[in-house]
Amino acid sequence: MDPNNPVVKLCAQGMEEESKGNPSGAAERFRQAWDQSTSDFERCIAAHYVARHQADFALVLHWNQVALDCALRIADSTVAGFLPSLYLNLAKSHEDLGRTEEALRLYQRAADQIGRLPADAYRDIVQDGITRGLERVGGVSDGTEGGQTISGA
Repeated sequence: MDPNNPVVKLCAQGMEEESKGNPSGAAERFRQAWDQSTSDFERCIAAHYVARHQADFALVLHWNQVALDCALRIADSTVAGFLPSLYLNLAKSHEDLGRTEEALRLYQRAADQIGRLPADAYRDIVQDGITRGLERVGGVSDGTEGGQTISGA
């Protein structure tokens, strides 16, 4: 990501506000990022962060869906590394609303995408979220799903 991109800068400022314990300041920066976004790439990033500061599960779902929809409209590989996390977040949104079947489908989709991430701490975090989600909605048995390991490797 280009650290000089105005939307990326606003999101970084929002994350800084989060780290300071200022959720309203963070939400304001993320909303500014959304308002200033001009491409699906920028909208994907901004929507992802806007989703984090919604008080209502339905709004979290909406913004997570917007983030994924924007990512899927991008024809090149610039957001390929975002997809596992975007599917994970959308799955959790459906789970929170009691939509277990849709959550399971999306957790499985996230698991299918995990191979797009390099083997590092971020991948481990996303993998853990996927595994926990699958366990909660009944999609994991002994570390496998449909006879395949969840790691996506």
